[in-house]
Amino acid sequence: MTVYVDADACPVKAEAERVATRHRVPLVLVSNGGLRPSANPLVEMVTVPEGPDEADRWIAERAGPGDVVVTADMPLAARCVEAGAQVLKPDGTALTQANVREALAMRDLMTDLRAADPFRQGGGRSFGKADRSRFLDALERALRAARR
Repeated sequence: MTVYVDADACPVKAEAERVATRHRVPLVLVSNGGLRPSANPLVEMVTVPEGPDEADRWIAERAGPGDVVVTADMPLAARCVEAGAQVLKPDGTALTQANVREALAMRDLMTDLRAADPFRQGGGRSFGKADRSRFLDALERALRAARR
């Protein structure tokens, strides 16, 4: 069992490390660089080459049953769910076989809407304390479930 974090823009890296450490589970932070190394022996920092989707590709090639993946990237989430991993968004939302295709379709729709109207930017809500709390709870539950 491993926790993989798509770490470049992840707002819950510290929270993921805290929960993974409590469960004594390896945590792999995957990024294009620029992350401060952790002294925690359970944390591995993986720096992938610059380029679109390199971190996603690295995670998708390794994640599988028993693993937990933390990402806001819907194509990566879909690949990891298909491979049998549990997937959590940074706000604690679980992505499963039942909802990942819908989330991917919504992402594609929003991309198309933004492309059609260059003045339509943002619109997402800000990340707050309640999101962090939901993530901590969701990761705790995911790691307990993976142990069974």
